[in-house]
Amino acid sequence: MITEYKRPANLLPIRSGFCPGCLHGLAAKLIAEVLEELGQCENAVHVLPVGCATLNLMYWKGDMICAAHGRAPAVATGVKRCGPERLVFTYQGDGDLAAIGLAEIISAANRGENFTVIFANNSSYGMTGGQMAPTTLIGQKSTTTPRGRTVEGTGYPMKMCEMIAALEAPVYVARFALHTPAGAQAAREGIKKAFELQLAGRGFAFVELLTSCPANWKLGPLESLDYIENNTVPYFKPGVYKEVGA
Repeated sequence: MITEYKRPANLLPIRSGFCPGCLHGLAAKLIAEVLEELGQCENAVHVLPVGCATLNLMYWKGDMICAAHGRAPAVATGVKRCGPERLVFTYQGDGDLAAIGLAEIISAANRGENFTVIFANNSSYGMTGGQMAPTTLIGQKSTTTPRGRTVEGTGYPMKMCEMIAALEAPVYVARFALHTPAGAQAAREGIKKAFELQLAGRGFAFVELLTSCPANWKLGPLESLDYIENNTVPYFKPGVYKEVGA
C-alpha cells in the first residue's frame, strides 16, 4: 500500500476544536510539516499568545509557552537569547500582534531578534467576540463596527508586512493567502525559508498568513474563501516584501 499522506508526528491525533472553515488548522498543519521536514520537532519552542491561536496548545506536540496578550515577541526574545540553539517561533493573531502587541512586534523586528513570527491575519478578534481588529477591512462589519469599518471613524487597516519590511533589521518578510491549495503550498515554502534563516543565524523573519473567520464574518466555510479572494487579497497583497541576500 502506498501512503499518500500522513499526519505530522508533532500534531496530536485529536479532533480540531477550531470552527468549521477556520484556516488556523491548516496553518498549524503547515508549520508542523515544516518542523518535521527540517528535523526540528524536538528542538522547536512554540510561543503562543492569547486568542484562537492559543488552541494550538492542545494540538502541537512539543515545547510550548503561552505569553500574556501581545507579549509573545518579548517572551520569544528571552527564550531565544537563553537558548540560541533552539528554533523559536511565535504564532499570533491580528488582534494580539497588530493591536495589543504592536510595540512588541515592531521592537523585536527592529532589533533583528533571531526568531520567526507567524502572523495569522483574519481581520477579526476571533476568540473575544468578533470585534474590529487593526486589520479589519474598510466596510467590513464586526461587533464593534456593525455598519462596517470607516476610514473617518477608525482609519485604514494596518499592513503589517509593509511596516516591518521598512525596518532595517528584518531579513525576510512575506505574506501568503491560505484560501487556495497553491497559496497554502507557497505559505509552506515561506515558513520553511523563515525557519531555515533562523537556523542559519540570519535574524528576524516575519510570515503573514491570510486566513478566515467564518463564525465572526457570518459566512459559510466556502463563502469565507471567496471573501478572502475578493476582498482580503486585493488589499493585503500576497508576496515577498523583503528578502535580504536573495
